[in-house]
Amino acid sequence: MYFATSAAKHLSSAPAISTAGSSPLVHIASNARKTLFCAISGDAISVWRVRPAVVLAHLARTPVSVVTHGLNRVANWSPDGNRIVVQTSTSHLVLIAVLYPTSSYAPYAAPPMPASAQRHFLPGAGEGHLLPSVSLRFEGVVRIEGNILCVSPRQTHIMFSTEMPTAVQRIPWPADVTKPQSTRESKSEGDEPGHDNWIGHDTWFLNRLELPWLVEDSGLIKGSDNLNDRREHNYQYQEPSPGFPTPEMSWEGTCIHGIPPFDLYVYPSEDGIERTPPARRTSAASAESPKDAEDHYGIQGPIPNLDLHAPLSTTEDNDDESVEDERLESATVPLLDSAEHATSAAINSKFSVVAVGAPHWTNTGSVQTMEWTSDGYALAVGWEKGWSVWSVGGRCLCWAVGVEGGASSARFDDKFMFGVSSLLWMPGNLELLVLSGNDLSSKADTTVGPDVGGELFAIPFAKSAITGQQAPDNTRYAFLQMDDGVLVYRGADQPDMSVINPESDVWQHIKIPLAYMSTNWPTRYACISADGRLIAIAGRRGLLHYSTASGRWKMFQDEGQEQAFVVRGGMVWFHHVLIAGVEASRSHQVRLYSRDLELSNMNVLHREMFPASIVLLSLIDNSLLVYTADNTLYHYLIMPTEDSIKLHLCGSISFEGVVAVPNLVRGMSWMVPTGQKQLGDPVDDMVSATILLLVGGKLVLLRPRRAGAHEVKYDMQILADRIEFCWIHLRGIGTLENSLWGYDGKGIRVWLDALTIEPQVGVGDEQGRDDVVLYESVKESVNIPLDFYPLSVLMDKGIIIGVEHEALTKSSLPFAMFKIVTSILLHTVVEAEADMESIIADDSDSDSATIGTLPQVIEFLDHFDASLEVVVGCARKTEMARWKRLFDIVGSPQMLFETCLSTNLLKTAGSYLLVLHNLEEEQEPEAHGTHENAVRLLRKAAAGQDWVLCQEVTRFLHSIDDSGAALRHALGEAGLMPIAQK
Repeated sequence: MYFATSAAKHLSSAPAISTAGSSPLVHIASNARKTLFCAISGDAISVWRVRPAVVLAHLARTPVSVVTHGLNRVANWSPDGNRIVVQTSTSHLVLIAVLYPTSSYAPYAAPPMPASAQRHFLPGAGEGHLLPSVSLRFEGVVRIEGNILCVSPRQTHIMFSTEMPTAVQRIPWPADVTKPQSTRESKSEGDEPGHDNWIGHDTWFLNRLELPWLVEDSGLIKGSDNLNDRREHNYQYQEPSPGFPTPEMSWEGTCIHGIPPFDLYVYPSEDGIERTPPARRTSAASAESPKDAEDHYGIQGPIPNLDLHAPLSTTEDNDDESVEDERLESATVPLLDSAEHATSAAINSKFSVVAVGAPHWTNTGSVQTMEWTSDGYALAVGWEKGWSVWSVGGRCLCWAVGVEGGASSARFDDKFMFGVSSLLWMPGNLELLVLSGNDLSSKADTTVGPDVGGELFAIPFAKSAITGQQAPDNTRYAFLQMDDGVLVYRGADQPDMSVINPESDVWQHIKIPLAYMSTNWPTRYACISADGRLIAIAGRRGLLHYSTASGRWKMFQDEGQEQAFVVRGGMVWFHHVLIAGVEASRSHQVRLYSRDLELSNMNVLHREMFPASIVLLSLIDNSLLVYTADNTLYHYLIMPTEDSIKLHLCGSISFEGVVAVPNLVRGMSWMVPTGQKQLGDPVDDMVSATILLLVGGKLVLLRPRRAGAHEVKYDMQILADRIEFCWIHLRGIGTLENSLWGYDGKGIRVWLDALTIEPQVGVGDEQGRDDVVLYESVKESVNIPLDFYPLSVLMDKGIIIGVEHEALTKSSLPFAMFKIVTSILLHTVVEAEADMESIIADDSDSDSATIGTLPQVIEFLDHFDASLEVVVGCARKTEMARWKRLFDIVGSPQMLFETCLSTNLLKTAGSYLLVLHNLEEEQEPEAHGTHENAVRLLRKAAAGQDWVLCQEVTRFLHSIDDSGAALRHALGEAGLMPIAQK
């Protein structure tokens, strides 16, 4: 689902105003809108812009503050982004106000330049907006007694937990001190006297009686000490089902720490302990809401058993030691000590999953940090010794623990490969920002400083388009979104042998115009047509579309019209017509745009208004399904007319009582019976179709049963859980026609008859009603285990297309290519400006050091250590007539020779010795004696035991004096004569 694509980008971790002795970064955190993030060191904090990644404000603490209140450890933003709470090492909270000046003056605005200017650069993706003005102000310090553990700033107060006493506490913000105590949340309506744990007005004491799953016998807040291995796990709380015995508490988890090179144990599905009753068919009426329990995925009704592919169940009081012993016999995994707790946790609200990071593991170290993507499909994990990204179903998408060849972290640029202390996903989830950890092994190396790590890196990613919208066409193609483009798999159009050949170039890379991406980054939706020829992209505002036939993008010519609406619910293609759900002027619409017409409000083919925001669009043949936030499914027929195209409403149905949280619906489809499709009225399609919903991670099948003239009941069956994506092949081959395919993180699960089982008429039910419609329970037909992540299935070829992560490490050649390129650049400029001396001679007022391009090239080279070597290399390959112009700008060769000696660049100094000798022969006034320079160089080379350079210098001295007198004199002055005599 998410795949790292290229080398990471190294962001500078130096503050805008450098201070002596500044410590490395220790933590990063983003605001709620993901537009800014803060990076803290032990004594300072910086606020960065997300795109472009630049520092907007920096605040350094005084040494007195650091000694009194401790070093910075963790930073948290308030929900409104106006404050930052910094937790210190001595249990203090440092409050920092983030101010956004409202003046119209833009301090970071670039001066206006004409379009014809030579240095006119187009802004990159997300860089089209002006940088905001941000300032940081110290607001105060709060002392927390009892060793503060974690902090959660809220809108009106700060919540935090303490170790001793075991409590969760709350304090108001400084601006909230005037709020009356009677209006606080200490006593809510319905509270029974004596049935709360309030101490004062903002302290909750936690005890085992009321929170047995959170507090252990010792009184400490429970972490992960009930886990039976040292790995990360995904956990879900299972509500007890009515009428079935369940333990006091039931947590079912999926171990996601199964990287093969580490030989870590992963619990297979057949070894799971069944804690809940088997899955069974349930019913829910669309007209009335049942009183059954609401589960964690938004499906209302009795909770079926979840068959997790790597289950791990824990209970509070489990006396069945034989079951546990039998389980541990097959899993030779070291148990956690009772004192070890969870190191981190991350909540996935989209799938109702909590990821728990467990303590130390030999190969990776303990989990330092975790964060889910905003769509809930992927989890990024930072270890002490590496990092990884996992899908919600437990599939490892990419990982790294060190590098191949055992390279030292002290000499490896990408230090995040050896450990990550903090991370966060950027907007659009196409870039992962990581903060490298402090690798302990590098601290033992005396060649590096004591403060290692603490550097920022941005890792680029590509993601499947179905993360934004699970439309049928998006699942038919391997269609990936990137930061500034899309990737389309074209292997379906290739011969069979080309498809399975990994060296075949079957990916089409399409760049999105920067004119759109600069102000509308990141991309939120991407869709592709059924034939793969048309593509549509929607970013922060507006949309644009692309044709592979012409290779052209079409954008809104009026930027005001583009910025006036936002795409919500996705987009689908119907032939050459783009159907998009939008929000504009506080209205919810479905708009139709033609690929043949320019994008404009005047060229909208049709508008359909809705009372609630659109959650999802799906297109099946010529039927458009629209699911809205008020839990209503609309059915439209797409009807082409003579000069346009229209949407005809056939019906709608409410799923109140079936789906509890409409925004969790990620995919939908349906299958209309053959008889209804051929002979029936399209208005009745809604009440006769079998509906498939993907709600969170549950794959739900709803089969209709009429309950009256205008009422339909559905038999609901949950086919599978933890499904990451699914698709239906309505035009498959043979028995695969109308088959249902789903991927759960371990393999592809296939239901051949999920949508084709016809209902049967029964003899009656318990209420005495006759002709009751009965359905046979759908069972899984095929399970295809995979060791890679699938993207698409080529039905006509019988090939599953997928992606497998591979990390390639290359040792850098230290400025080898850079020296070659810059040498060519410098030589070209010197030759091009050969006649510059004659131009300067005509103008007596001109300065040779400021005319032409050569001064700018030299200024550029001065930023790099290789500049001395590049200059002398260019001089030796250039005619001596050009040297005067070159060294007038660079500096005297004797001065450069002295610089090489002082910086211990002896080989480069040897090259300058040749230049000085040639200048001496030309009797240049600034040239010094070759003999004196050679003696100094020979003495330094002998002191450094560089005998190869000593041999070259002696050969040079012998070449300029055949008698050998100069050589013997130089060896004597350098103290090497005894060696020469031997």
